[in-house]
Amino acid sequence: MTQNGALNVAASSDIATTIHPYTNLKLHESEGPLVITEGDGVFVRGEDGRTYLEGLSGLWCVSLGFSERRLAEAAYRQMLRLPSYHTFNHKATDVGIELAEKLLSIAPVPMSKVLFVNSGSEANDTVVKLVWYYNNALGRPRKKKIISRTKAYHGVTVASASLTGLANNHRDFDLPIDRILHVDCPHFYRFGLAGESEEAFASRMADNLEQRILSEGPETVAAMIAEPIMGAGGVLLPPATYWEKIQKVLRKYDILLIADEVICAFGRTGEMWGSLTFGMKPDMITCAKALSSGYLPIGAVMISGMIYDALVKQSEKIGVFSHGFTYSGHPVTSAVALETLRIYEQDDILAQVRRVAPRMQAGLRRFADHPIVGEVRGIGLVGAVELVEDKATKAPFDPAVGAGAFLAKRALHHGLILRALGESIAFCPPLIISEAEIDLMLERFALALDDTLAMVRKRADESEAALAK
Repeated sequence: MTQNGALNVAASSDIATTIHPYTNLKLHESEGPLVITEGDGVFVRGEDGRTYLEGLSGLWCVSLGFSERRLAEAAYRQMLRLPSYHTFNHKATDVGIELAEKLLSIAPVPMSKVLFVNSGSEANDTVVKLVWYYNNALGRPRKKKIISRTKAYHGVTVASASLTGLANNHRDFDLPIDRILHVDCPHFYRFGLAGESEEAFASRMADNLEQRILSEGPETVAAMIAEPIMGAGGVLLPPATYWEKIQKVLRKYDILLIADEVICAFGRTGEMWGSLTFGMKPDMITCAKALSSGYLPIGAVMISGMIYDALVKQSEKIGVFSHGFTYSGHPVTSAVALETLRIYEQDDILAQVRRVAPRMQAGLRRFADHPIVGEVRGIGLVGAVELVEDKATKAPFDPAVGAGAFLAKRALHHGLILRALGESIAFCPPLIISEAEIDLMLERFALALDDTLAMVRKRADESEAALAK
């Protein structure tokens, strides 16, 4: 759109040609897109001529900002040397092998092999198939159910969207598919009982998980998939002792743990992996997004030796392991991912996150006393501010008010891109952000938050006036 709000040529062409994910398609026909044309560090520039601070790293992924020349040069060099190849039928590329070695060397727990994919959705879709294949190899054809959690996000393919625990990802898509279960969302602020401690809440979550496993039959439950921090569900951190207690239940019933590290991996929490931050010891790990700083599509599934041995046994029986993608381990995306991992090490990105994260977390928590803020949560360089209509009762706004969406739009007006996850406003800036840029992000958010307060108060006054008539 132009600065005066009129649709320009590019926006009109977009409306005529493109379907946008996670967009009200009808509304898009009249509003059109914000067309982004350039990026520099933590900022992007729109075709409208304005510069925006990207507070969500694009989609949780542009960890090194929007102008890292080393990644562009790595792609260029690889394009000149070997622009494309595959990994089917005993083929490999040198750069893909090097990337697999590097991933295994930095894994949070010992892993045996890597299977490359092109996105987090493909990674989580793949683990569903691997869990089923694994249990068939072990002669356990009934042990196939996979546990996820309400409000989890694991992707949008048929299987990964079934794992996702958000209603709109299921509605009218005829999902979830069979053998996918959902258990409690471990959000203490929303679901903790009066007088209940975080530890007691975690115990209740683990007890409920065990009861669900027993009701389904442990011989039918194969795995549990979980994000260390629930991202698109609202940036929900696990309560104290949660993972210790959950993993104890899983081990008791021989149930695999799959860590979805698509958002958390590669420094977001201040550790290389969210699994390290929260003490998870997974049997499989999925990652994507920051693996290439979002510069090119790539993801990976890492599996333990126990699982790999079963895959070998079954593929020997069948004669082939019939899974993989044309672009699995693509040499250009592999080269960019490998260079990304080098930058994380050489620039000590973990030290950078640990240095600036306290500024962001302290800054966010200063909003806790705001009249329409219910909870502020976060760790490292990821966080969320949850809006509420009533702080005392935690009552959320009526969805018709659209408080979260309004705030995100006002943030855009003030030069800040954030994402409203319902009434939770998510923050996930590039890991290279400076303290001064964090301050700027928080200043612009504060303006949008006050705009939202003014809007809801005006609506409340109008409602009261209408009732008084």
